Amino acid sequence: MTVKDSCEEFSLYLSTVRGMTENTVKAYGEDYKKFCEFVGEDAQIDKVTLQDLRFCVGSLSAQKYSVASINRFIASVRALFAYSQKFGRLKVNPALQIKSLKSPKHLPNFMTPTEVDALCSAPEKKELLWAARDKAIFEMLYSSGCRVAELSSLKLGDFAGGGKSAVVKGKGKKDRIVYFEADALAALKDYLPERKALLERLKVPGQKALFVNEKGGPLTTRGIRWIVERYSGPEGTNRHVSPHAFRHTFATAMLSGGADVRVVQEMLGHSSISTTQRYTHVTTQQLIEIYKKAHPHG
Repeated sequence: MTVKDSCEEFSLYLSTVRGMTENTVKAYGEDYKKFCEFVGEDAQIDKVTLQDLRFCVGSLSAQKYSVASINRFIASVRALFAYSQKFGRLKVNPALQIKSLKSPKHLPNFMTPTEVDALCSAPEKKELLWAARDKAIFEMLYSSGCRVAELSSLKLGDFAGGGKSAVVKGKGKKDRIVYFEADALAALKDYLPERKALLERLKVPGQKALFVNEKGGPLTTRGIRWIVERYSGPEGTNRHVSPHAFRHTFATAMLSGGADVRVVQEMLGHSSISTTQRYTHVTTQQLIEIYKKAHPHG
């Protein structure tokens, strides 16, 4: 089987059998596009050698790709070759001998309590877009620790307990429950009547998406990112963050407040606890900074 056919078949497997998200499959596809360019899309998958794979990695490094991007490429190729070996397309798996590059450890980008409060109140103060909707988005991101894709896919029927919780579909199409506290509920209560009035005025019956754009259509993940960029940019708080910063901030706040790391893991939908434990380093760093500022000899 050719490299191109192998990549296409495996990508289909990821989206159907494995149930990976569209963005994840797209990321794999970008890596396989590079792979086909390096070794030739018509090359036979069982003829690709260890030297060929090392050439791919070296080429990416020469093109100044980041360590994270190169490691993602390596992981994508490993997965492809493991799949091909499992179904008898090759006898020897050269990808097993390709080692990931050492990458510097970066602490998650989170907001301080003052910063997150300023961003959550920005829609009312700045009046840049749709204040009620945007405040509800920010409060719900911060309250639940949702991924932006999970929030954008929320529907009215997903809620329970008067809006205090909802079921979201996370990575790998795994369902989990997320929770919303008082500020998020209050913001949602203010937004829903405006949403209803807009849909009635535009004559968009049966719209199930919780968050909609000004044309009455579902608000996309890209739309939410753009909204966060507007309010955290020069027109707003002037402290640029992405929607994911709300998730980082949620996790940091929970652990700082004494929540068990396994409980936070469940709330975030992490498959591995090591991913959640990154936030313990953040809280430790916070303690160090507080110690240095507070100690007389600091």
